[in-house]
Amino acid sequence: MRSAISSQGSALRLFATVVALALMVFLLGQQGWDEILGAVGRIQLSRFLLALALMFFSRFFVIGRWHVLLKSGGVDATLNQSARITFAGLFANNFLPSTVGGDVARLGGALLMGFDAAVSAASLVADRVVGLVGMLLATPIGLQKLFEIKDASVWVAPLMAAAGTTDGRSWLGRMAHRAKKLISRIGKALTLWWQQPGAVLLSLGFTLLHMAALFTAIDVLLRGLGETLSFFQIAGLWSLVYVITLLPFTINALGLQEVSIGFAFSQLGGADPINSLVLALLIRTLFMLASLPGALFLSDFLPGVAKAQPILKRLDN
Repeated sequence: MRSAISSQGSALRLFATVVALALMVFLLGQQGWDEILGAVGRIQLSRFLLALALMFFSRFFVIGRWHVLLKSGGVDATLNQSARITFAGLFANNFLPSTVGGDVARLGGALLMGFDAAVSAASLVADRVVGLVGMLLATPIGLQKLFEIKDASVWVAPLMAAAGTTDGRSWLGRMAHRAKKLISRIGKALTLWWQQPGAVLLSLGFTLLHMAALFTAIDVLLRGLGETLSFFQIAGLWSLVYVITLLPFTINALGLQEVSIGFAFSQLGGADPINSLVLALLIRTLFMLASLPGALFLSDFLPGVAKAQPILKRLDN
């Protein structure tokens, strides 16, 4: 029964991914391909390389966040090991199907390194929780922009369409279910760290540095496109995009992330729709490029993936 439900969920996500990607292509076509290419051409190579460097910095702060949690949980991991495993997970997130996602690849790597399975799995969930908490700090800014829209249908309709409902009840039900599940996961994951607030705060500090590097990279790209948004506006808008892409509508947020960025930065941030869509494509490109070092390590950790999947499933339940 569970297998059938899982297969049905995978099929729905695949369908939603195709729909989201088709919508993205439609929106790009509506703006005009010549205009899109013209906007891309306005980005100086030096700006793109600076944004890429900032994206790499953000990845290293992500490595630091998880490394702190591992070490404080009693895992004797070196920074080099944490970096290799994290990059492998980032590569899996960007280039492999969702069945071999980043957390599965990271846990597989941890198991092959001989790390404690229970602590490693819990640290991955704690890592996600700390990352989410960091982003939620900026969410009120994004929500303020969202509720400034006078015509509620501008943002309610897309949410209802994404959820496949017209009255909102199904969407709210899904959100309530995921919130309940998230609270349960937080309790399980942070058990080891309740007595180590210093480690959690240090991990959160790495998250804030990661966010600062990411938002600065976005600012560099926006200025290259001729758009000027404040750092805090970018933080608020991206936090909304981040929360939306946590919803398991599409595989690895393909299409969903790009459409969300296009909507947030144009409708809420006031940027030109063309520039917002170009920004979405550039961010996806930067994410992929910054994860490429993981290709050097992922093959070493794939044998541990089969062991990692049931462990993470048990932690979720």
